[in-house]
Amino acid sequence: MNSLYSRLWYMLTGWGAVGVVYSLTSSQDQASAHLLQPSVVDLWFEFDPSAIWLYLSFFILCAYAYLCCPQQRLVWLARSMQLSAVGAGIVFTFWPTTMEFPAVTQETLSADVLRLLIQLDSMQNCLPSLHVTLTILAVYALWQKTQLFLSLFTALWGIAITVSILQLHRHQFVDVLGGAALAIFACIFAHSILNWQNKRILRRAL
Repeated sequence: MNSLYSRLWYMLTGWGAVGVVYSLTSSQDQASAHLLQPSVVDLWFEFDPSAIWLYLSFFILCAYAYLCCPQQRLVWLARSMQLSAVGAGIVFTFWPTTMEFPAVTQETLSADVLRLLIQLDSMQNCLPSLHVTLTILAVYALWQKTQLFLSLFTALWGIAITVSILQLHRHQFVDVLGGAALAIFACIFAHSILNWQNKRILRRAL
């Protein structure tokens, strides 16, 4: 299978699974969602529409991860995102959450882009933050000790994206923690599944 074709295929089946689950669970009645209250950490971050550009760079990071991660991590990346979609979908279905979103009153290009995002985005499905989950998985997939400078840059990029989420008040700190926990679960579970599959293939070959 052509390398670029396989990478695009795994991007579609991995990252795409997250999009499908998010879309299917975003049409629920917002009135039935649990209202999250801001924590002390959330109050540290003033609402800043200019953070939208870092927030949107998440999509570049995820695409970059699929196109440039080591070949041996490609299947893992797709599986971990699929598992993230399943885990988040369960929470979104049985315990949907929402929050009080600030009004966007600024008259800037950043604010205009944020208003467009709000029109397209769901007003619920806050916990866990899939933005955080997929950011962590993408950074992990790209991390290489042999390219430490690039790996550190990618990690800092991921941290900046996470901070932008709080600056935009699209999520709360508890959502960030939930997204990180989901990423850890998906990471470990995906490794376990792939190791089991590899051992099964070896047993069949013997």
